[in-house]
Amino acid sequence: MAAATDTNIALDPEREARKARLFTRINKADAWFKILGISFVTPLLRAAAGDNPKAQTREIWRLLGVPVLAIIGFLLLWASLAPMVQTSLGAIPGPTQVWEQVINLHADHIREREKADAFYERQEKRNDKLVEAGKADKVKWRDYTGKPTYYDQIWTSIQTVFFGFLLATIVAVPLGIMSGLSPIANAALNPLIQIFKPVSPLAWLPIVTMVVSATYVGNDGTFSKSFLNSAITVTLCSLWPTLINTAYGVSSIDKDLVNVSRVLKMTTWTKITKLVLPSALPLIFTGLRLSLGVGWMVLIAAEMLAQNPGLGKFVWDEFQNGSSQSLAKIMVAVLTIGIIGFLLDRMMYAVQSMFTHSATR
Repeated sequence: MAAATDTNIALDPEREARKARLFTRINKADAWFKILGISFVTPLLRAAAGDNPKAQTREIWRLLGVPVLAIIGFLLLWASLAPMVQTSLGAIPGPTQVWEQVINLHADHIREREKADAFYERQEKRNDKLVEAGKADKVKWRDYTGKPTYYDQIWTSIQTVFFGFLLATIVAVPLGIMSGLSPIANAALNPLIQIFKPVSPLAWLPIVTMVVSATYVGNDGTFSKSFLNSAITVTLCSLWPTLINTAYGVSSIDKDLVNVSRVLKMTTWTKITKLVLPSALPLIFTGLRLSLGVGWMVLIAAEMLAQNPGLGKFVWDEFQNGSSQSLAKIMVAVLTIGIIGFLLDRMMYAVQSMFTHSATR
């Protein structure tokens, strides 16, 4: 009995050490859970590890139970009020009708992919026969030209917003650094920022369309004109938050650090890469997150008018279609736009945390 008791006593410190290591790992993971928007996972893990179940249950209720309850309440309110609102296309669709269209759009995608696979299979067999018959010079490969599916349109919108966002970043960050370092540059750029920042994408789009049509001649280029029209409009509307935040971040650098760079006789490039960017990076990323959010909102309006085959065109086509299912499909697109916008923001926050190490320490 004494030997068994001694063994239990010896195992207790080891068990406590394992539990402490487990809690340390949970605490480290908690920063990433918050970044990804799933902070409720932390109290679930802590409760499973036996850490104050009552306190963790309260946290689970606050972080998971309340949001889920709010969503359920919203869905019930939507389902009860939707039939009361009549439009030219009938009553506003409820959650059930919208979910049916989600299933229909997914089924349409599967059918279109099957058609594409069958097309390429027939083409491959035909070309194989030509090669066997010694007519290799007649072999032709053509792309499938079927209609884009809902998933294709989502992917087109994501590509377009990132292209426009990349152009905006390339323009805004250097201008912001220049504005933050030089009072003269700031005085020159500030009135332009204040004038062009409020301009709507609907005002930019006709100008962009005419410029692209005049300079981008032909349809055999890497990008379609509708893609460029939408992407450049996104650039013009989304670069301002990054420019402003970069300029503010650079101008807010500790003056002692600036004086040290002068004493060390740093070159301009060394000063920017070793001093300016590391100090201003948190605010630059804040601007980038804001710019990406603005760009995603602007994109939908730009795609509607430019007819770029993305989510904006999908909404416009369904509005013009005017069928009994169009309104439900538009609401599917609205929810999709919101969810993707949330995911884009979380992604940028994760990138910011990796580069600034502020949220994951």
